[in-house]
Amino acid sequence: MITKTKMPVRMEKSSCNVFADLGLPHPEQELLKAKLTLQIYRLIKGRGLTQAEAGKILGIKQPHVSALMRNRSGSFSVERLMDFLTALGQDVEIIVKPTHKEHGEISIVGQQLRHCGVDTVSVVPSPHRLY
Repeated sequence: MITKTKMPVRMEKSSCNVFADLGLPHPEQELLKAKLTLQIYRLIKGRGLTQAEAGKILGIKQPHVSALMRNRSGSFSVERLMDFLTALGQDVEIIVKPTHKEHGEISIVGQQLRHCGVDTVSVVPSPHRLY
């Protein structure tokens, strides 16, 4: 007879960036891409578009839409995801302004965009990374 032993569960407070919590490279960029992809997903679902219809609007093939709908945005750049949003009739604003902190941050503000209980998602880039 095989018996299972209970393993202790280790819990840590989340940083509100699952990619950082998992120790993945470039977590701020991955979070930004995930949030943009979520907006695209909501627009496609909200309009009742098929993946083929969405592909025609976005200028990509249906399998790539399928990947987006499963939050597999890894092959798309942030710029390309913003292009998809504009193709879906959304305005995308980029505002550059001075910060009062040592390093600036990137924020995403969107309708029904929820992350850790707030509507604005702030993504703080690494101070040593060149863009």
